[in-house]
Amino acid sequence: MNISIRLEEEKDFKIVEYMTREAFWDLYKPGCDEHLVVHKIRKVPAFVKELDFVACDKDTIVGNIIYSRAKVLNEENKEFEVLCMGPLTVLPSYQKQGIGSLLMNHSIERARQLGYKGIIIFGNSDYYHRFGFVNAKEYDIRTSWGDNFDAFMALELYDGSLRGISGKFYEDEVFRIENEELEDFEKQFPYKEKHVTDTQLKL
Repeated sequence: MNISIRLEEEKDFKIVEYMTREAFWDLYKPGCDEHLVVHKIRKVPAFVKELDFVACDKDTIVGNIIYSRAKVLNEENKEFEVLCMGPLTVLPSYQKQGIGSLLMNHSIERARQLGYKGIIIFGNSDYYHRFGFVNAKEYDIRTSWGDNFDAFMALELYDGSLRGISGKFYEDEVFRIENEELEDFEKQFPYKEKHVTDTQLKL
């Protein structure tokens, strides 16, 4: 398998949304909303077009990673720009073959080249630690509601790049999904039944 990585193009949008829906369906809740998040991110000013990559097996898109600009606000209301990564998607039939790692490593290096200071995510700490992510509390960065937990992680893009950046993390409002808009968006896709699963109950 020879996987190539390139920037996502407009002709890929619907393919990536279908793939994202397949990858996240029933994973964190019955159904999913990640495909709508991807759809919306591309339309907002926070979208970082230069970090929107697809992984391809010949002509077949098998993965996608997307980034948006976010901010950390300190106690003096000083604002620092950081990156928010996600969703990171791999087609179910291609999962556990290193494609997610390829997309992560490629995009991290590109983000570094573009001069960004850090990436902040909500994700599986067992998975993201391999890329250098640590609990965001190491940098005194908290969620917008003032919390810290294992899934809330930060990555410096070069040595000391997050030094002096502390406070509450705010992602773009594009991640706030209303049930009504999700139901409307779902009409564009083939019907899929939603299920309650063990993975959801463990979260």
